Amino acid sequence: MNTEVIPTQSNGPDVRRYQAVAPAWHTTIILAIFFGFALNAARSGGLTPVGGGHSRIANYVAVIVLEWALVWFIHAGVKRRGFSLRDLIGGDWTRIWFVLRDTAIALGFLIAFAIVVQALGHLLKIAPTSGLRSAIPQTGAEVVVFLFTAFTAACCEELVFRGYLQRQFAAFTQSAAAAIVLQGVSFGLVHGYQGWRYVVVITVFGISFGLLATWRRSLRPGMIAHFVQDGVGGLVARHLLR
Repeated sequence: MNTEVIPTQSNGPDVRRYQAVAPAWHTTIILAIFFGFALNAARSGGLTPVGGGHSRIANYVAVIVLEWALVWFIHAGVKRRGFSLRDLIGGDWTRIWFVLRDTAIALGFLIAFAIVVQALGHLLKIAPTSGLRSAIPQTGAEVVVFLFTAFTAACCEELVFRGYLQRQFAAFTQSAAAAIVLQGVSFGLVHGYQGWRYVVVITVFGISFGLLATWRRSLRPGMIAHFVQDGVGGLVARHLLR
């Protein structure tokens, strides 16, 4: 019986589905930080983790620093129990074929997910909110920093939510299915600045990416799909919402 959610590299520790990779207090701190900044962003009505009155570039940089700091904190936490970030990421890119395969899976996943989003958008009558508009780059300099932000979100959020929290929730609940749902709900809630309708869509996004990570036993396809979704999606929205 396979007991892995996302497998480790062959030379890494044996990470089991119901084995926590960090202490409960460590997970509590991460959730508190995420929800604290998410609450602040929701209150200010935009992507403003350091408060209102700042430029888009300042907000982008703040997000980049915050997310990589959380990854460092996760690294420190899992290292205490003999694990590494590579164990959480899984997968193998030692051959170009593996990279191309994961890229094809990511793009196929996005196409399927786009259909779901269109249906949800129609059902919920979604329209761009002020919070969403505030996150979209306008100038050339903002586009460059925005793409770095999208890359950061793809790497860090997949690692935090699908790599770390999904593993921790599985250990706490003794259920892989509950873990996928809980990390997806958490992922949606921390994007509360976009409005409740988008929270619903992003929750479905998170759950879908959790299923993808479980199926592929790797975060790599999800990271690619996440970057395309945020990066390309943001640039398309930049032109559509003018």
